[in-house]
Amino acid sequence: MTQTSRPPLTTLDGHDIGRFAFGCMQFGGRADAQASAEMFAACRASGLRHFDTAWVYTEGASEEILGKLIAPEREALYVATKVGITGGASAANMRAQFDQSRQRLNLDGVDLLYLHRFDPDTPLEDTLTCFAELKQQGLIRHVGLSNFAAWQVMKAVALAARLGLQIDVLQPMYSLVKRQAEVEILPMCADQNILPVPYSPLGGGLLTGKYARGGSGRLSEDKRYAARYGQDWMHQSARDLLEIAEELDIDAATLAVAWAAGHPARPAPILSARSAAQLAPSLTATQFEMSPELYARIAALSPRPAPATDRLEEA
Repeated sequence: MTQTSRPPLTTLDGHDIGRFAFGCMQFGGRADAQASAEMFAACRASGLRHFDTAWVYTEGASEEILGKLIAPEREALYVATKVGITGGASAANMRAQFDQSRQRLNLDGVDLLYLHRFDPDTPLEDTLTCFAELKQQGLIRHVGLSNFAAWQVMKAVALAARLGLQIDVLQPMYSLVKRQAEVEILPMCADQNILPVPYSPLGGGLLTGKYARGGSGRLSEDKRYAARYGQDWMHQSARDLLEIAEELDIDAATLAVAWAAGHPARPAPILSARSAAQLAPSLTATQFEMSPELYARIAALSPRPAPATDRLEEA
């Protein structure tokens, strides 16, 4: 795949938003206000500018905590939130949730607003018209889609063009043990100059190596995560990654995050954690130089999904 260039997304004061984001889903939940502040400070010390939250996270506490943390340096940061996870993608629902998000964040507008998931019951043109109006009103700078299939994104791209709008960012799931985005999502992003900002580069914590060492966490406590990452080969891939990490004397989480960022489509992975200590290995990845040889070695640890062209030939 040929790597394409795109105009960089910037903060209000003109800085490139960078190659990594921090996800604030744990703020106000598994991370209390103090732990959230410590992680925010660690991110800023590492140069991160891009912070991601959502209307639905921790019943609004995530946005409220983030709003207080960003206040002293708002123009130097890039703030993203999401609406539409419940209630659908109608303009009325999107605006109602977005109004609440802005109140929690204590912001007049945000840099990036996502539709959190595709809504089959609302005409996509209505949704995009709402985005266009929000942008015209200066309430958002960029438009994002989350958890969309490639065909849904391309439909949105075509409809948005009619409105003088473009889809700037896509948020898919992507990690060494969840590689489906390689089939169509990431190539499409490169072709359409859409920035991929993938979540869960650590595979729900599986790729940190803690489960291989007998530890516990969401995969052992949450049935949804246990099912998502429950296949034997996934756990074998995590064990194999841990072996490479131990050989190189580096944390497995660092390798997992750096690998997710290393795809030719140049995704900007979302880092997340419950504490600054837990976050540290992921932040190390932001400065880690991964060689093509190491990237290929890690890629070989898990099944590569068949390219879309292969699937067409099989059909």
